[in-house]
Amino acid sequence: MPEGVEKRVYILENLGCANCAAKMERQIRELPGVEMATITFATKQLIVAADNQEKLLPEFRRICASIEEAVIVTPREDRSVNKKKENPLEENKKDILAIAVGAVLFIAGQIASHMLPGSWIVSIVFVAAYVILGLEIVWTAVRNLAKGHVFDENFLMSVATLAAFAIGDFAEAVGVMLFYRVGEVFEEIAVSRSRSQIMEAVDLRPEVVNLVKGDEVKSIPAQDAKVGDIILIRPGDRIPLDGKVIEGRSQIDTSPVTGEPVPVSVFPGKEIYSGCVNDLGVLKLEVQKPLGESMVTRILDSVENAAASKPKIDRFITRFARIYTPVVVFAAILTAVIPSLITGNWNYWIYTAITFLVISCPCALVLSVPLAFFSGIGAGSRQGILFKGGIAIEALKDIKAVVMDKTGTITKGNFVVQRVESLGRLTEKQILTMAADCELNSTHPIGTSIVAAAKEKGLGLVRPLEAEEISGKGIRAVFPEGTVLCGNRGLLELYGIDTNDYEAGIYGTEVLLAVDGKLAGYLVVADVIKEEATDAVSRMKSQNLVTAMLTGDAKDNAIAVAKKTGIDEVHAQLLPQEKLEHLQKIREQYGSVMFVGDGINDAPVLAGADVGAAMGNGADAAIEAADVVFMTSSMNAIPEAVKIARQTGKIAMQNVAFALIIKFLIMILGIMGYANMWMAVFADTGVAMLCVMNSIRVLYTQKERIK
Repeated sequence: MPEGVEKRVYILENLGCANCAAKMERQIRELPGVEMATITFATKQLIVAADNQEKLLPEFRRICASIEEAVIVTPREDRSVNKKKENPLEENKKDILAIAVGAVLFIAGQIASHMLPGSWIVSIVFVAAYVILGLEIVWTAVRNLAKGHVFDENFLMSVATLAAFAIGDFAEAVGVMLFYRVGEVFEEIAVSRSRSQIMEAVDLRPEVVNLVKGDEVKSIPAQDAKVGDIILIRPGDRIPLDGKVIEGRSQIDTSPVTGEPVPVSVFPGKEIYSGCVNDLGVLKLEVQKPLGESMVTRILDSVENAAASKPKIDRFITRFARIYTPVVVFAAILTAVIPSLITGNWNYWIYTAITFLVISCPCALVLSVPLAFFSGIGAGSRQGILFKGGIAIEALKDIKAVVMDKTGTITKGNFVVQRVESLGRLTEKQILTMAADCELNSTHPIGTSIVAAAKEKGLGLVRPLEAEEISGKGIRAVFPEGTVLCGNRGLLELYGIDTNDYEAGIYGTEVLLAVDGKLAGYLVVADVIKEEATDAVSRMKSQNLVTAMLTGDAKDNAIAVAKKTGIDEVHAQLLPQEKLEHLQKIREQYGSVMFVGDGINDAPVLAGADVGAAMGNGADAAIEAADVVFMTSSMNAIPEAVKIARQTGKIAMQNVAFALIIKFLIMILGIMGYANMWMAVFADTGVAMLCVMNSIRVLYTQKERIK
């Protein structure tokens, strides 16, 4: 970002129109000094990167109010934690009252038209109903027209219904306005409920925390808690802030944050994340991060920032809407004039034209796509999958191959003694004890795993009288009982020890042990393959994905892991830059690829993949470079993320196809004389509402638990 340019977030209160939001975004982006501007209708947020934002704020307010008068732009300096649920009926009380009165008058007009045909009373009743239902819309259209906004939905509905009045179809004009107002209210309620359902799924922030002061416990606002404060967490409570347990033992459910269903034991000294749920005992927690830096806020920020990153289909639909509306309005004018001049039937063709005007509103298109992707982002976050934007979901749904690092992704990343074998008079317990004695001072993962295995079995260990580390080979140690060599085959051959009785295995690092010049036995140390790895790879294959492994580990180990888990391709003993080269070859062969890794040396290949995914327990550099972050270390998150991405993409396309097909179908039926304005209103507000409800389906799809 250029020097002096800062990024700020603003809340757009009372924003109710997705198409209007697109217009606001476009005009703000064109302001001098603005580097970037994005409005996310789903979160009602405006994100701006610009210099001197204090001077630009009045311009933001002017632009937003000129397009949608009720919109108020306020800086989001401190995020509110007030989660009071909005009541859609209460918010739309004025509209509902107008609809009720208008509906009564419309019914009265219909009855009067049958009882008193041709009476002036019928006209008065319909005009009164129209004033109650449509005056605000017509007045808004006039004000917007003065500001140069011709193709907004208020103007289009006003022209359409007033034209119906002009041709003497009073009942149709009032009925269509009534249907339109009802559709608008239902659409607003549907959008509001969808927004709140998604945000409730990802907003785990607490409103209050129980602060411990001596023997007293008092509730304070969560944002007032400071680092070092002690807070009380009772059974069933959500962990409010990141911290360290200082008193109590319990089990916590981490699934709200990581998607992992298995409870985790916690005890004094254990650090825990906010957002998890305390299942059993009472805990006292020392706050290590304030609310603004805790996991619950970081997850919410990630989701909101992701929602602001718009996929290609969203940007295309926004551009398409700018062309679509004028084209349909122009078609309406031609439909009203040309056939009328030829046939002389002005009433029929004007009526057909005004159905076009109603259909020309692009709200269903502009609203449904971003809401579908926001739902996908929300669905992922519920399972510990953080997508860094709609772009990431869009790219992920099209991948053809999944390429994975081995250590920390397919395996747990911790070495364990898998086997101890004796080749002479010593017992297996003695072999393990001697090897652990030699490795007592070692910091190598293999050495520490041998020591850990011996301690786990309760074996008594003694330090050697002297120990010498032979680089790349192992350790020579001297004990009162004799000289011990502990290392690879090269170490024993260096000291002329016969190793003909030893046969190398397939998977794992084998540590040979020789005592006083004779081979005594060996240990097999290997990284543990994750329990779910085989199932996860199988799920990827069922999604028609090619699986591959890129690792710096030895070829034999890599092949053994791939064989056990079912991975298709293996490329081993690779340097970081060689991983990137192999990734590009896989892309050339199969198509777009996703790379999953967790190490700092994975950052280049993560950035070079079509989609980079990092395990949440990995290095910060890898997480920063990734497009998707798996808060859980489970491999099942990989096929689950692909599943969510594909379903989100399908829903977005369904919405676009459904909206366009219905609109064009009503146009064709209108030209043929079979459509009316009621159908046109359905093609606008009805379709928008159905698209909204379709968009949030991904939140409730039956999921395969990540475990």
